[in-house]
Amino acid sequence: MAGVAALERGLGRQVDIVQRYYGWKTSFPSAKDRAVTATSRLLMLNWKSGDTKEIAAGRDDALIRERARAIKALGKPVFLRWQRDMDVPSAADRVHDAASYVAAWKHVRAVFSAEGVANVAWVWCPTASGFGSRNAPSYYPGDDQVDWVCADAETPAGDTYTDLSEITKLFFDWAKDRPKPVMIGEFGVPASYGARRAEWFRRAAQTLQNPQVKAVLYYDSDERAEEPRDDRRKFAVDGDASAVSALRELATLPYFNPRNVPVTQGE
Repeated sequence: MAGVAALERGLGRQVDIVQRYYGWKTSFPSAKDRAVTATSRLLMLNWKSGDTKEIAAGRDDALIRERARAIKALGKPVFLRWQRDMDVPSAADRVHDAASYVAAWKHVRAVFSAEGVANVAWVWCPTASGFGSRNAPSYYPGDDQVDWVCADAETPAGDTYTDLSEITKLFFDWAKDRPKPVMIGEFGVPASYGARRAEWFRRAAQTLQNPQVKAVLYYDSDERAEEPRDDRRKFAVDGDASAVSALRELATLPYFNPRNVPVTQGE
């Protein structure tokens, strides 16, 4: 929780949701997950899939049942993003295609249902850019299978300034016809934007105050940078006072603090 606490000191408030990431065969919930659920913060588990055709055929049911029972035993509400960004080419070796993904999603959820798991909110989350040429909607399992619709809104990897409104437009256009709350599962402004990062956050705050949007999660990490000077993929705001201040402005707006978490003086 040290990294979470450090971000919260800058924001002057507690965050509502903490994300954790797991591979297909990695056990969870962990002690760190329980540390989150021991507080008033909510936990979101990101669970990468195995081979979707194997899953849909029932060959991984023992593993799925084990995870379902573990989450049920946790006894706290959990957001579950199963195989986010399923539309990207790098996931094709295990996702295969939209039909295989949908069949696997339905199978995983059916196993959870058979185990009586009632504390999971199922979050379907492709990339925002996938609503263009990659046809992300074809991976949608259906309104009866999904609790939240979501998109990961990563900025393009180049140096050209791009507003969040441009990144999310096609996703929002699609989501408005879905009777579901909307989540932005990951969004971030790269360090390469320099002095314009604060401007980016302020524009993002306007874009995200969409009545359908009920949760937004900032990706406060530099781990995607391919080398130390790769500022195009560094999204952490620590060390950038103006970016921290602008993110604090966003996070403390009433729209983004519906639980009225107390706001304190940020560092």
